[in-house]
Amino acid sequence: MNFRRCMVAACLVLSSLIVLADDDDHHHDASEGLGAVSFPTSCAPTVQKSFERGVALLHSFEYEQAEKQFREVSAGDPQCAMAYWGEAVSLYHQLWQRPAKDVVKHGHELVEKGLALNPKTARERDYLTALAAFYGDAEKMNHVQRAEAYAKAMEGVYQRNPKDREAAVFYALSLLASGPEDDPTLANAKKAVAILEKGFDEQPDHPGIAHYIIHSCDNPAMASLGLAAARKYASIAPSSPHAVHMPSHIFARLGLWQDDIQSNAAALQAADKMAAMQFHTMHHRMHSLDFMHYAYMQVGDDEQARAIADTLAHISRKDIEEDYQNYYDERSAEFTARYATERRQWKEAVALQPISSALPHVQATTYWARAVGAGHLQDAEAAQAALQKYDALVEETRKGPKANLASRMKNGRDEAQAWTFFAQGKNDEALKLMRLVADRQDKVGKGETEMPAREMLADMLLTIGRPQDSLKEYEVALHTDPNRFNGLYGAAQAAEQAQQKQKAAGYYAQLIKNCQGAQSDRPELEKARTLVAAK
Repeated sequence: MNFRRCMVAACLVLSSLIVLADDDDHHHDASEGLGAVSFPTSCAPTVQKSFERGVALLHSFEYEQAEKQFREVSAGDPQCAMAYWGEAVSLYHQLWQRPAKDVVKHGHELVEKGLALNPKTARERDYLTALAAFYGDAEKMNHVQRAEAYAKAMEGVYQRNPKDREAAVFYALSLLASGPEDDPTLANAKKAVAILEKGFDEQPDHPGIAHYIIHSCDNPAMASLGLAAARKYASIAPSSPHAVHMPSHIFARLGLWQDDIQSNAAALQAADKMAAMQFHTMHHRMHSLDFMHYAYMQVGDDEQARAIADTLAHISRKDIEEDYQNYYDERSAEFTARYATERRQWKEAVALQPISSALPHVQATTYWARAVGAGHLQDAEAAQAALQKYDALVEETRKGPKANLASRMKNGRDEAQAWTFFAQGKNDEALKLMRLVADRQDKVGKGETEMPAREMLADMLLTIGRPQDSLKEYEVALHTDPNRFNGLYGAAQAAEQAQQKQKAAGYYAQLIKNCQGAQSDRPELEKARTLVAAK
């Protein structure tokens, strides 16, 4: 088994990291597969196709390629104002990260260059002026305010250009990138998907429409609405690693684990092809590995999950884009924490060590896992120590360069506190606090690869001998996070203890079906097979 795991890891490393010779003409290949985009401009006809290729790349978040493409458009037509718009938009990674001050400054300079060329149409001036709302006044407004100003400006572009479908698509994206992060009404997401669905049937090969529908629906409440777009997007833009990966966001939300795994395996292959053109792809690879790791854990295939972790470990930091060094640490910490907690190896979780060189919010992941493990082991001292360290790391984050991430640590912190209460025998306090976190997650969602708080609440109830209450919570958790291994097994156990034999058998059967084809030696699965076979 160890030999097989090493071979799997080696194959993944090779398929993910090989870089072929450069092909200077790659961007002229009309058969590369980026989807169909129509974006008329007043630029020279000779650069129109190149400009639209840049827009297609933007819609699949292939920002590095898009920026290069728009620079080529500008070189081909120095009077093309929209080429500067394209360059500037390529710097604003709307759903990924906040641009640094120097990037904002450069973006502002590009927009000013475009406006200085006196765009030939009111529509083109609209696009540039809207982007100026984000890049201008950087000293007076924070990122959130500038994102909202841009969304408001794009709403104007959309309204003044009702026949411009690109205006609708870019406006929808701006909605997703603005507004409150934890809005229980999901107002912007619902507004965005309503706009996008109008064009989905009319433009079946448009990369942005399918892509942004998936992002709009990337939450428990709306995930099923995004399945059609998820099934379609990878075939629209097969040359984009991000496009091939994105369907897995919906697959993960719906518990379609084999689809999730296949989607990300294909995304790694697409990244290989992009690497052959000398573009950076490590951020794509790491994101796909994250989803694959989680999916393998949900089908009980711990060996494949370990192979994925080995693949990540073999990535050299020098090959990772500077902006994604922290992302590498985040994934490393997540993988080790997830591997222990999803397998319910609580002593292993308590013994985890943080990455000493990582940022505070990354180290906090390890202490979250320690607190969860200590809670299950009823080790009050270890749980309290982990919680105190987590609190200290929240404060360090709040005072550091990633201060905006401190608010995102609230759920993890409250979960660690709840497990500390549980370890201390303060069951009422533990249940109350974990329920608050679960209720928040039900309203605003959670990360696709995170352990749901509702499931942890059910774990607590089952541990203290309340199987009926536990079953109720497992069933709610399985509605928002379907087909999780521990959710199904926990629900089966709770139903069994509550003397609901038929329901227990149903959950055991679903667990077996869920893991069909996986190489798993988990005792939970063996028990499920034995009980179902005995019926």
